[in-house]
Amino acid sequence: MKIDRLIGILSVLLQVEKVTAPELAERFEVSRRTINRDIDDLLYAGIPIRTSQGVNGGISIADGYKIDRTILTSKDMQMILAGLRSLDSVSGSSYYVQLMEKIQSGSSGFISGRDSILIDLSSWYRESLAPKISTIQDAIENRHLLEFYYYAPSGESKRTIEPYYIVFKWTSWYVYGWCRKRKDYRLFKLNRMDKVRESKKDFVCRNAPVPDLSTELKFPRNIILKALFDPEMKWRLVEEFGPDCYEEQSDGRLLLIRDYSDMDNLTMWMLTFGDKVEVLEPPEVRERLKDMAKAMIKIYGGNKNGRD
Repeated sequence: MKIDRLIGILSVLLQVEKVTAPELAERFEVSRRTINRDIDDLLYAGIPIRTSQGVNGGISIADGYKIDRTILTSKDMQMILAGLRSLDSVSGSSYYVQLMEKIQSGSSGFISGRDSILIDLSSWYRESLAPKISTIQDAIENRHLLEFYYYAPSGESKRTIEPYYIVFKWTSWYVYGWCRKRKDYRLFKLNRMDKVRESKKDFVCRNAPVPDLSTELKFPRNIILKALFDPEMKWRLVEEFGPDCYEEQSDGRLLLIRDYSDMDNLTMWMLTFGDKVEVLEPPEVRERLKDMAKAMIKIYGGNKNGRD
């Protein structure tokens, strides 16, 4: 991408005294003519670049010109690098590694201490996430429609969207865009998407709003859960809701009262505790769990072919 190459050229010029156009062309894998046009663009942008001919000629940046780093502390730079490493954890290319190298090479005397923050955004799905994110990024940049198959509780469907944002929220990755099927902005979970493809069809960019990721606004919490958990499950309650989320009862069980937005998700979450929880309210969840238990007994509790 041109903007990446311009930033790269500027980074090189800030780190070396002089460089030739053929050297830049080889480094960025473009023609010398392209490099010359890039230099003109940098000059037009106000960067004081000098060129000289002859045996010792080359391209350099005016003496005294530099990116002022005084506004950034060493800690600030560490935070920037931590953010770049987190994005690199789901990157399918070497872009973020190269960007980190540019920052570190130009700031080796400025960055001190060890890396103290390590963020991995890839979870268990890096192999499938990286190509999806890369395809979506290309579609957003090129203003091309994005096509994919989507698997939702309501069923499977083929979708075509105008992509605008890649979002990391609620421990998952999403793409936000205008869905041509629903005629509205939608948030699609990447792990539910298959056969993700950047179309060759352009779209006219809408004045897309920044997605509102407030869970309370999108998913009103109108279901009140009251449940008693076995003390063995204390670690899970603390992990998910904090150490003050429950009230210990006289029999040692832990009373949890929480509000929820989705009955199906609540029921499935209760199942993950097996016999270590008793749902008191709402009655609908109790009935669902009872029906599921009966169905599972038919599968696992009955004899097959008359044998024990």
